[in-house]
Amino acid sequence: MSKESGSISIHAENIFPIIKKWLYSDKDIFIRELISNGTDAISKFKRLVSIGEAEAPGEEKYEVKVSFNKDEKTIKFIDNGIGMTTEEVKKYINQVAFSGAEEFIAKYKDKMGDEADIIGHFGLGFYSAFMVSKKVEIDTLSYQSGAEAVKWISEGGTEYELAASDRAFRGTTITLYMDDESQEFLDEYKLRGIIEKHCAFLPVEIYLEDEKYSKDDEEKKPLNDTNPLWLKNPKDCTDEEYKEFYRKVFNDFNEPLFWIHLSVDYPFNLKGILYFPKLRHEYEMSEGQIKLYNNQVFVADNIKEIIPEFLMLLKGTIDCADLPLNVSRSFLQRDSNVIKLSKHITKKVADKLTELFEKEREKYEGFWKDISPFIKYGSIKDKNFYDKIKDILIYKSINGNYLTLNEYFEKNGGKKEEDNAENKVFYANDEKQQHQYIKLFKDQGLEAVILDMVIDNHFISYIEMYEMNVKFFRIDSDLAENLKGDNEEEKEDKVEDEKLIEAIKKALNIEKLEVKLERLKDAEAQAVLLMPEHERRLQEMSSMFGGEDMSGMFKGGETLVLNRSNNLVKALVTLNGKEGKKEDFDLICSHVYDLAMMGSRGLDANKLEAFLKRSGMILERLANI
Repeated sequence: MSKESGSISIHAENIFPIIKKWLYSDKDIFIRELISNGTDAISKFKRLVSIGEAEAPGEEKYEVKVSFNKDEKTIKFIDNGIGMTTEEVKKYINQVAFSGAEEFIAKYKDKMGDEADIIGHFGLGFYSAFMVSKKVEIDTLSYQSGAEAVKWISEGGTEYELAASDRAFRGTTITLYMDDESQEFLDEYKLRGIIEKHCAFLPVEIYLEDEKYSKDDEEKKPLNDTNPLWLKNPKDCTDEEYKEFYRKVFNDFNEPLFWIHLSVDYPFNLKGILYFPKLRHEYEMSEGQIKLYNNQVFVADNIKEIIPEFLMLLKGTIDCADLPLNVSRSFLQRDSNVIKLSKHITKKVADKLTELFEKEREKYEGFWKDISPFIKYGSIKDKNFYDKIKDILIYKSINGNYLTLNEYFEKNGGKKEEDNAENKVFYANDEKQQHQYIKLFKDQGLEAVILDMVIDNHFISYIEMYEMNVKFFRIDSDLAENLKGDNEEEKEDKVEDEKLIEAIKKALNIEKLEVKLERLKDAEAQAVLLMPEHERRLQEMSSMFGGEDMSGMFKGGETLVLNRSNNLVKALVTLNGKEGKKEDFDLICSHVYDLAMMGSRGLDANKLEAFLKRSGMILERLANI
């Protein structure tokens, strides 16, 4: 068979039903598309005026008007833009996917320069009108001198009529005769909501009117802001303008903590504002809203291809003319620019945080409670982000101030840079529950930090993975040497201590419990309960994932450290082995252990019941005395 070449034939009667039914995911998109077309028509005319290709309109005000009539079941989209000649109607309307915007840009690119304000590119937006209407009319008059007005009518999309129009002024009116399934769009409240959602920041004023009750021009107010704050130079924006924009766009009357104004011209065009909202609690991490725009046309909220997941708690607007959108302008296509945009936004956030830390440390610390969940989550999700901000991660100390890890190590005598030495970071995750341990640390002049968020267990494990010389230990971990006193008093008889330890173990009868006697600086503390950090984390992990006891994988258990300096512990030394005092000895041992348990993590229901019963017995004995 001989080789043959040719062109693929496309029949409008076959492809048009597909375009009508499947091009757009939401029916209300027709409003966005037709308003965008009107905006483009005005932008083209203004460009021609600016380069001397068209005559200036004098005092005429540029606008797109959406007019609806419930009785006639029509919606009109009216603009005073460039208009079309008969030949242009045949070219742009009768040829599916022929983009008038692309042709316009190509024709005048040498004179126009930047064409970013021209929205359309695919030549398909007009056909969204057939998603909701049974008949579409176009009345248009070109700006060109001597042009005649023309009317285009189609009731199915594939057949049309061309005739003379009575339109007397430059521009275009598109009239939709709504079908029975689309009567909802004749409701003023619904129309207004759709326009405000998709067209809130288009560069041409947009008006909505009921044809039966149209207002005088003086009373009309545009539904959109033609010059959104993100398009302005950050130097020209005041704090109050940023806050007002935040309130208006997000209906949030809580002031944001701070914001980042994005303005990039190369290698892509990107503008926007990201706000850090004040969180009411840690669990609001997924409640942000970042609105994505393409040439001031709303695309979608929270598109994860552009906005990294950990930034989703932020609120903001991002406008990028270089977004690789699909033909419906609803979704992103895979493109290298998408990755670059995402990385750039992450970098700008990291840069802003670093700037705050270095120039406004006090303000940064004031924000920390609200922004730390986001920063910690971002560090876990994105190693590049962590690398950029790891030196500005701060931790609230038990003394109320904030420290970086380097500052913590300097204060505690360690140096993070020494790779051959383990640098220990002590932390408390419940200031009330671990009050006794915090007091012991303070008495020793030791520093510890507060890590009391749900995410912190994962966060410290992440840091330990990448900072090989940093290890975190909870303040009640098995590191008794950090709690010892000065030990200036004469050491007690070693044999006596060993006998006491064995007697206490026997009285408590708890498997794997280790008992130690130490002189703690706080004489009021009878005992503290310690647990190896790795075993405590393993137990917490097992409780999170089904409750299976995995602690048997490691040797060892809790350590009960009794304070040799405490009078009650001294009494135990006297009672130990004393005839007739075994019951008292066992009673005190159990009570001291439970007190230590309460100071560590609390008692479960059974142990609390036993503790209360024993407390009553002790009080009864005291009363008899």
